[in-house]
Amino acid sequence: MTEQRPSGEREQRPETVLEQMGGIGGLVYSTLPVIAFVPLNSLFGLTVAIWSALGIAAAILVWRLIGRNPIQPAISGFLGVGVCAFIAHRTGDAKGFFLFGIYTSLLYGGVFLVSILVRWPLVGIIWGALNGGGTQWRRVKGAMRAYDIATAAWVLVFAARYVVQSQLYDADRTGWLAVARIAMGWPLAALAFVVTFWAVRRADSLVSPKEVSPKEVSPKEVSPKEVSPNEVTVGETEPDARPVSEP
Repeated sequence: MTEQRPSGEREQRPETVLEQMGGIGGLVYSTLPVIAFVPLNSLFGLTVAIWSALGIAAAILVWRLIGRNPIQPAISGFLGVGVCAFIAHRTGDAKGFFLFGIYTSLLYGGVFLVSILVRWPLVGIIWGALNGGGTQWRRVKGAMRAYDIATAAWVLVFAARYVVQSQLYDADRTGWLAVARIAMGWPLAALAFVVTFWAVRRADSLVSPKEVSPKEVSPKEVSPKEVSPNEVTVGETEPDARPVSEP
């Protein structure tokens, strides 16, 4: 007899990385403030461009709230646009809008690189924390190598973003900065995620399975009430049940 689930109760499954980022729509929406900022700055000035970018980010957040969609990507995007807009306002230059992302890439790339050098690749640490595997993978050489490769892929992504965008920033190429910001955003991250997925699958196949407690591998316990009177335990001799003949 199968157990019937209540009608309002649905089996939940873990969200994918893409779903946690808001899906395809979330990736598209995250580029809208950047796309609007550069042309509006050229046409109407920095102040209009800043407020328009903030307005678009806020509208995306409200839209996702109304649609009952995951709002974490929208909140992060709104805060990011707010920081970028603040820097652009303080510097008085449109290219300041991209300064936060440039130095964030430098910081992330440095942290990921140091994690490889000290033999604690961040991809392995993050995945071990997410799946509850801890740091068992550090005992397996092949798993360490796989996580080193995945972490190095992210180092290359952050390094490429910093080098290209910092050069455009120094050259006052604000329009190309926006193009590089979008082109080197999710497309490069997608490539790094592919390498990360391979590394996780590779490491999980190499790491020995988690030890099972003795209780889980022990034979099924039988209560005294379930023992049949005819059962004979090991080591005991069955009493002689033959009738004794009378003289």
